[in-house]
Amino acid sequence: MAATFPSKQAIVVGGGLAGMTAANTLLEKGANVVVLDKSSFCGGNSSKATSGINGSETRTQKQKGIKDTNDIFYSDTMSGGAKKPEIARVLVWESGPAVDWLMDKFNLDLSLVARLGGHSMERTHRGKERFPGMTITYALIQMVEKISEHSGGQVARIVTKARAEQLICQKNVVIGVKYTKGGQSYSEFGPVILASGGVGGGFTQKSFLAQYRPDLMHLPP
Repeated sequence: MAATFPSKQAIVVGGGLAGMTAANTLLEKGANVVVLDKSSFCGGNSSKATSGINGSETRTQKQKGIKDTNDIFYSDTMSGGAKKPEIARVLVWESGPAVDWLMDKFNLDLSLVARLGGHSMERTHRGKERFPGMTITYALIQMVEKISEHSGGQVARIVTKARAEQLICQKNVVIGVKYTKGGQSYSEFGPVILASGGVGGGFTQKSFLAQYRPDLMHLPP
């Protein structure tokens, strides 16, 4: 089966914060989404974050009189050892709109702002809860689940215990992905977004963690 482009469906590999951000953005733009995650539940590493989310020129900062700018955040990022200015620039300039989007779209409380290591301004946003990473990530997961439920899986689907195995290509163009679940092989067609991260979450003997940091294999996920 070949995919016809532009395709109505997109596939997101990875159900953490990056993957769920991609999924919700696609849904906002009118696309259908399939999220694949190798674990039995979504969340990824971001759900364990305890500090907050960094952003410059956010609405919360302006309300609190914090005179942070994208240029200052960019300077801090580069001074901290970033090696790719073009990526750092995207990270920084999209950070403020991302924080505001989380507050507006998901009704998240990000009203507390702190200054953490490596930052010259207060820009780490969180709410009053103890685990902001979990709060943010699960809000995005729940939105996709809600749309999936209301559409009967026609608009959005989350497939857990699904390990992406191979990108499906047609004349050097990616048109889908093959994955395994329960010992069976399946295929989904459409543009593919890789948001798996995966290095810290792989605990098989073939994982990057086992290959490059075997000393960390004993730690809990």
